[in-house]
Amino acid sequence: MEIFYGIGVYLFFRCLIFGFYTVDQNERAVKTTFGRAERLNGQRSSAQPFAQNLNEDEKHRYDFPIVRTIGPGLHFKFPWERVYKASIATETIDMAIDPESPSANNNGTLLEAVTQDQLNIGLKGQLRYRVSEQNLYAYFFGIKNPIFHVMGYFVSVLREKIANFETRSKPTEIDNQAVLGDTHISDRVSINDLRKNLREINDSMLEECRTSAARYGIVLEASLITGIEPPHEVESALAAINTAYNNVSSEISLAKASADQTIVLSRRAVEIETLKVQAEVEPLIALARQLRDLKAAGPQVLADFVRNVKMNLYTKAKKIIVEKEGARP
Repeated sequence: MEIFYGIGVYLFFRCLIFGFYTVDQNERAVKTTFGRAERLNGQRSSAQPFAQNLNEDEKHRYDFPIVRTIGPGLHFKFPWERVYKASIATETIDMAIDPESPSANNNGTLLEAVTQDQLNIGLKGQLRYRVSEQNLYAYFFGIKNPIFHVMGYFVSVLREKIANFETRSKPTEIDNQAVLGDTHISDRVSINDLRKNLREINDSMLEECRTSAARYGIVLEASLITGIEPPHEVESALAAINTAYNNVSSEISLAKASADQTIVLSRRAVEIETLKVQAEVEPLIALARQLRDLKAAGPQVLADFVRNVKMNLYTKAKKIIVEKEGARP
């Protein structure tokens, strides 16, 4: 009798007292019964919107069932059931960290990559991610360590991007015109291009890694590459090239500014001379218009006007020279 009583007490505490569990606000949970998670009406991850970037082979490979998600609150489970919890808050990790080998990549501080011109550069930055609430099966049961796979996937895509990087931005006017010796300035080393196009690289990485939610149940929200370190043996040469390029760009800018200023001054001088000519011509045009109107009023009116003008000039003149009639020229 005491054995049954003990079993009853154990089942009471095991099922009722220890059967309750909580899920926090920033958590989501999945419950399994005898090791099998509860599915949602035969729905599959390959048919979901987050899997639209997968090709047909990947859709077949990463085809996971959609399971019922348990939200925040107090819940109950039986002894034969197990609960898996995951935080859906956004987290940040250094992109140089290797979860399987902490000493790799200079102790997780600098990620090495090779550029098109065969230079070993170091990348610094972070990766922002969160667990996909819509694909928890892939996160809990698809692979053993999802973050390991995501980091490896991201690093491989990033290194391929750096090795085959081609900027999509249009060359500037200075890039088209500046020449240093026999080398065109636009043909500078790829490290400069990478540094100038960090935003383009980050956006491209985010676009190419959108399949991580369907693959591993982790959403990559942002790629934050913040710095590119050149090799020590080319750092001085790179600095010299940058200095020369800046000097040439400065000289071109000054020459262009001087030319623009000269053009503006020339235009202003032409405008001033034009105004002077107009000021001299305008009285003559007005006088001609007045004489035409006087002539139109009658033949004697124009003669009287000329006589009055002469009389006015005679009053102002100190000497008058009059040609004698019949005098020889």
